[in-house]
Amino acid sequence: MSVVPTELSYHQKSRRLEVAFEGGERYSLSAEFLRVYSPSAEVRGHGPGQEVLQTGKRHVAIVHIEPVGNYAVCLHFDDGHRSGIYSWDELLWLGENRDQLWARYLELLDEAGAER
Repeated sequence: MSVVPTELSYHQKSRRLEVAFEGGERYSLSAEFLRVYSPSAEVRGHGPGQEVLQTGKRHVAIVHIEPVGNYAVCLHFDDGHRSGIYSWDELLWLGENRDQLWARYLELLDEAGAER
């Protein structure tokens, strides 16, 4: 059985998605983080090694949160990206691994000579 959030709210001023789960886990995830780690094929590719480094997303915002059944949401970003479906399990995984994923993203940007 998949985890289920007990709370999901977006704060426009801070551009952060707050998500809490039944087990007591609570995460604050920036729109930028969610955009660069979108579960879409456009970002992750269709297999290992096909990931596309997302750059220039420092100021991205979420403009709409669309429910997808009882298992996920599709986040619509102001840069036009709206193809990632974030399952509850995906949001929990992103929250649990946020610090390591963010550090890796910053490393990849540095290696590519790119900016957030």
